[in-house]
Amino acid sequence: MAHDGTTGVVSLTPEQGERVRGIAAGLGGLSTDGLEITRPELLDARRTGDIALIHSWELVTAVDGPGTRMTLFMSGCPLRCVYCHNPDTMEMKEGTLERIEDVARKILRYRPVFKASGGGLTLSGGEPLFQIAFVRRLLRDVHAAGVHTTVDTSGFLGSRLTDGDLENVDLFLLDIKSGDPALYERVTARQLQPTIDFGDRLNARGKKVWVRFVVVPGLTDSPDNVARIAEIIGRWSSNVERVEVLPFHNMGADKWERIGLDYQLADVAPPTAQRLDEVRAQLRSTGIPVF
Repeated sequence: MAHDGTTGVVSLTPEQGERVRGIAAGLGGLSTDGLEITRPELLDARRTGDIALIHSWELVTAVDGPGTRMTLFMSGCPLRCVYCHNPDTMEMKEGTLERIEDVARKILRYRPVFKASGGGLTLSGGEPLFQIAFVRRLLRDVHAAGVHTTVDTSGFLGSRLTDGDLENVDLFLLDIKSGDPALYERVTARQLQPTIDFGDRLNARGKKVWVRFVVVPGLTDSPDNVARIAEIIGRWSSNVERVEVLPFHNMGADKWERIGLDYQLADVAPPTAQRLDEVRAQLRSTGIPVF
């Protein structure tokens, strides 16, 4: 582990990340080069949003929202999606512990880029709402500084966001893994209903939403499942600006192997261009704006 006293960043190896996770569960202290992070201190800092475990950063264009965006991938996720391409974000084992003021300062340095491109900040993961106190403060501070904000979420933890929090989010990227509750649970090991409830709430408040759906051959691509997804999206016709149909890929398979998890889709090939077009056409036939 390394600590930079200037930036306030504690870099973690996977093994040390496991210790951080242990601290949060009450299993001891963390120290490095004279810096002692006790369990109460870590819990308090996470509870107040003073720190968060950040997996990685990425500056991209035309991905994760409009314009050029700083995408912040946060560690931790309650879902266990079988096709996850960032399984190392599922549990809080890898990343850097970073202070809220340092993260905000880094993001705000890109304001000229955001302004010129119509971009901004996107919080992704993992599931960003897993570390809700930090996310709440970061969204408030960055949005108040005039930066466009986007949250990429499954919606499973959407109830954690207050109405005040919603005012600090300009766009939601809402991932719908399946329209069928049983299949959703098979894909994610969680329930579909919280996502529907969150989508209903965003619709009632007129919050802009881009829906994302990953086409996995033999799993999520059946006409029946696509029809059920269309039915759900139809509930939100007033605020869903677009639906992004995304192809499954297995580029994250090596990560599953590295962290010792069973990757169930090793033999599944990405969908063909024809199958993607068919899914898009099925959704468009219901009046949904598809990209």
